[in-house]
Amino acid sequence: MNTSTQSTDDLTQRSSSSGSSCSQDRGGKYLTFFLGGEEYGLEILKVQEIIGMMPITAIPRSPKFVRGVINLRGKIIPVVDLRLKLEMEAKEQTDQTCMIVVQSTSGQIAIIVDSVSEVLDIASEDIEDSPTLGDRVRSDYILGIGKSEGKVKLLLDIDKALAMGDTEYESIAAVAEAAELQGSSVNVGNSQTDQDSIDMEAAA
Repeated sequence: MNTSTQSTDDLTQRSSSSGSSCSQDRGGKYLTFFLGGEEYGLEILKVQEIIGMMPITAIPRSPKFVRGVINLRGKIIPVVDLRLKLEMEAKEQTDQTCMIVVQSTSGQIAIIVDSVSEVLDIASEDIEDSPTLGDRVRSDYILGIGKSEGKVKLLLDIDKALAMGDTEYESIAAVAEAAELQGSSVNVGNSQTDQDSIDMEAAA
């Protein structure tokens, strides 16, 4: 891997196809990534940048899926383990593990994923509604099922995926605010270190 971070503009330029402009529905560019062997997609407009793993300061009494906060170039950003948030089993960190900084309704949040794949332009006609999986299986955070090059991608509604649900906090951003009120110190520097970045072409 090379050492740098990637912005949304960088990611879009690496898209595998130029495609047409986004329609008013679900069609458009998606950053794809892996969790538990499944490939997911995230609207590229929600993506701020991709960074390698860096020191995370834990927040006492926060939900398990909230790993803590990072100091990203002077800005305190909460970190969510997306595996735990989606009720998957925890996994040991590898050299492919990374964080995607997204812009959600709660503000900027870094989500931990197993690995990043590529940027795809998925037409609206190639996106189907998520199937009904029953009351016991939560699927409201699935925006749709995207089809690309014969493969299926689970497209996430990241705002719904990051909703706090039955916790004492109104939002994930509120967890970080609580940490600052508690006087938690976050002296971890910034992401411009010797962290590995994600080489999208190599990951594709």
